[in-house]
Amino acid sequence: MADADPPRLGKPDPEAPPPPSPAGGLGHYWSRVRARWRKVPLPVRIIGYIIAVLFLLWLTLFITKGRFLKHPFERFLTSRLERTVEVEGDFQLYFAPLAVKFRAEKMAIANTPWASRPDFFRADLIDARIAPLSLVFGDKYRIGWLELRNAAADLEWSRDGKSNSWTFGDPGKKGEPLDLPLVRRALLAGTTIRYRDPRMLLATDIRFETVKAQDTRFASDIRFSGDGTMRDRRFTLRGGLLSPNETVTGGKNSLALHAQSGATVLEVSGTLPGATEIEGADLRLLTHGPNLALLFDFLGVAIPETRAYRFTSALARQEDAWRFTHLKGRFGDSDLAGRMIVSRPENRLHIKADLTTRTLDIVDVGPFIGYDPERLKAQGADGAIENVGGAPRILPDAKLRADALRNFDASVRYDVRRIRAPNVPISNVGLTVALERSLLSLSPLTFDMSGGHVSSDIEINARTSPVRTRYDIRLSPTPMGTLLGRWGVEQSGTTGIIKARAQLTGLGDTVHDSLATSDGRIAVILPAGAMWARNVQLSELDIGTFITKMFEKKLKEPVQINCGLIAFTVRNGIAAADPIIIDTRKNVMLGRGGFSFRNESLDLAFRADGKKFSLFSGQSPVGIKGYFARPSIDVISPELMARGGAAAALGIAASPLAAVLAFVDVGDAKSAACGPVLAGATAAAQRTKGGEPRDDVGRGTTAKDESGKSNATEKKAQKKKFLGIF
Repeated sequence: MADADPPRLGKPDPEAPPPPSPAGGLGHYWSRVRARWRKVPLPVRIIGYIIAVLFLLWLTLFITKGRFLKHPFERFLTSRLERTVEVEGDFQLYFAPLAVKFRAEKMAIANTPWASRPDFFRADLIDARIAPLSLVFGDKYRIGWLELRNAAADLEWSRDGKSNSWTFGDPGKKGEPLDLPLVRRALLAGTTIRYRDPRMLLATDIRFETVKAQDTRFASDIRFSGDGTMRDRRFTLRGGLLSPNETVTGGKNSLALHAQSGATVLEVSGTLPGATEIEGADLRLLTHGPNLALLFDFLGVAIPETRAYRFTSALARQEDAWRFTHLKGRFGDSDLAGRMIVSRPENRLHIKADLTTRTLDIVDVGPFIGYDPERLKAQGADGAIENVGGAPRILPDAKLRADALRNFDASVRYDVRRIRAPNVPISNVGLTVALERSLLSLSPLTFDMSGGHVSSDIEINARTSPVRTRYDIRLSPTPMGTLLGRWGVEQSGTTGIIKARAQLTGLGDTVHDSLATSDGRIAVILPAGAMWARNVQLSELDIGTFITKMFEKKLKEPVQINCGLIAFTVRNGIAAADPIIIDTRKNVMLGRGGFSFRNESLDLAFRADGKKFSLFSGQSPVGIKGYFARPSIDVISPELMARGGAAAALGIAASPLAAVLAFVDVGDAKSAACGPVLAGATAAAQRTKGGEPRDDVGRGTTAKDESGKSNATEKKAQKKKFLGIF
């Protein structure tokens, strides 16, 4: 007992067990819990406190349904959206149990001041289940369930196209694209959407209604219907989201859409991941109608007119772009296949396409250059001709829709294997189209023609008024026999080739107007080669040589061409020969005159001067008159008639043999230096084989304009002497 420690007074022993609690065992238990909690590391205890607070908040909201948050909610959204937000009826906002439950009755969101309706959105009832993490993370809210009753949304663009009603905040803020939340399931009753876009001249009203299923099944189809106008064209639409019961467990919505404007029909069918989820949708498009241009008019996109069409395509939306793949179908009597992407980078419509046609009917080519396809179908080639002021006109006069070109950009590749036409030897057409801010380029435009290859670059600048068009068309060296075979030149014995280039720039919004005001140069070059005598000699009107060859059965003996140039200088739509000269082994063919793009008239004359003595050589011009659409050949020219009169006078005064002298060519034509000819030089640069300037080219008149006045002064031609008679 003496060794026992005396009791300590005043301070309890820290290692002694706690005294019994008056409450008995429960107090003892909580004391032990607190003691153990103090031993838990501080970071873990902080996390625990946070969880506890969150649980208390969740429990409070769950019990009260968050009704006390009604006014803070209104104030918060009003400040955030800079629009008045009001909830007149019941309000609930809580977790149930994990998704955010939101319910509001008689809710309204005010519209932007310039809008035509006072409310941007209003509804008798909104009931939604929202994924909470999507409110904090991600770029889209995810709604698992949405119920709307008697809801109405007003979606409008301002007249200047800079602002819209669904971009909140500053009313002058640049309008953003419409970005809908992702809705998995929905129940709609009496819900409408009103959409207005003055830039696209689009106005539509759509009504949504859920068709309730029978018995204990979930509500199924969400039907919609509506009408409106777009660019003054009325349209109607109807369809539905056919939501099967499996949607509840993560199935897909089946979409069916039918839209129609007159005879233009568009149908979309397939499945959506969710009611408003377009990304990842598996859709199929079918469209048909009388003219594809009418369909694209809805987008404000200008394309050439077409005949009746029918196309199908797979349709998907990926990365903010609509993708049309496996596109195939027909327009008129031609086929078309490929793919197309429609997007809006920087809020501007852009179309990218890669298209191919195996066989393009010649009638379907007409609209690409401004001809009416129905007239071509009914009248054939005559369908391209119109009478203007009593004269036939063939250059297309369809106006370029410069205003529509301002609405979009495009990059299109189009390939055609062959063109179905009896007299058009064209195949393997390749066209690249680029449109950027009203600058339209068809570059390159290429095709094969009769063994040769044509490549061209055409630029249409609609940024300015009037529209400026630049043409640069090039024909690679092409076998002359193949090229001219359809006009009577047989390939056997013809070895000559031909190449050409036309460079013109003009003003106007039609092909006719741009050429009628154009300046530039056109040149056709004939390097050395051979052509059948029948065709060359007839054109040269060397009657003596022609008759001799005919009787000697040498009609098909080739005539050697040393070089040739058929060139025109174009000023303000009037083309003047500059020069026309073809040098053969026995003759020099010269031409004068020209033609007019203004009234499409022709006024050309050709003559041949012999290098050697020849009897019965008329040596007078062969005229080409008329118009592009209806040319005529004038073989009995005034010069030839004058020679006939001189021959008759000689016959009376002397003897019949003397009359032959009027048709004798002494053969004093000077051979051409082929260097300037093959270089496509102007008349002023042409030389004789001896190097002297030529004095027999470049003096031609041009075709007359609409007033009948000549557009160039013809220099008085030096009279050619025939044995001193003239």
